[in-house]
Amino acid sequence: MISVPVLNQQGSQVGSYELDPADIAPGVNKQLLHDVVVMYEANRRVGTSATKSRGMVAGSTKKMYRQKGTGNARAGSKRSPIRRGGGHTFAKVPRDWSYRLPKKAVRLATRMALLSKFQDEQAYLVDEFTLSAPKTKEVVTAFKALKLDTAKTLFAIEGYDADLWKAARNIEGLQVKPISELNAYDLLHQRNLLITKSALDALREQSKAKKEDKEAVTA
Repeated sequence: MISVPVLNQQGSQVGSYELDPADIAPGVNKQLLHDVVVMYEANRRVGTSATKSRGMVAGSTKKMYRQKGTGNARAGSKRSPIRRGGGHTFAKVPRDWSYRLPKKAVRLATRMALLSKFQDEQAYLVDEFTLSAPKTKEVVTAFKALKLDTAKTLFAIEGYDADLWKAARNIEGLQVKPISELNAYDLLHQRNLLITKSALDALREQSKAKKEDKEAVTA
């Protein structure tokens, strides 16, 4: 069992939360996490780099001089890749680098990344997070009380909160996401994870429901 301190919005401990690691993931597979992060990085890659081949550069296609009798090496047009201003021998073309791993592997990696945050003591649990108005100052004040760097934190909440999203969108580096949109890349990219108690409860309930469904199918 992992005992996680429960903090309030003012940064004071108001209790503790007993977390069974098996409720989130069976373990942490570093190779799977690596593979999934590489996939996300590849999908973010913009494959728009391109160079011109000899057929794309401007210039005459006329043979520069006759084949024999000049004493020079044989030469074709000015577009030849061996001449300055000519095309590239192996020109780069726009390329789609994206690919997808199996959905089950990606979902499992998300749960493993979440578990790793608790094991590495980089996860912080808050009992609730409320705002009187969608003001950025209130979010900054709360994070200062919690002693968390907004630029290095992923804030996971149970569902979409318009006021919180509006208040946090002006804070550089801070990511606020409902648990339904969590992924391994964001969890591992941000150093700290701040999660509400209701969001963690919902994640555990989802995990238990999936286990029960799997057991029912195999029975």
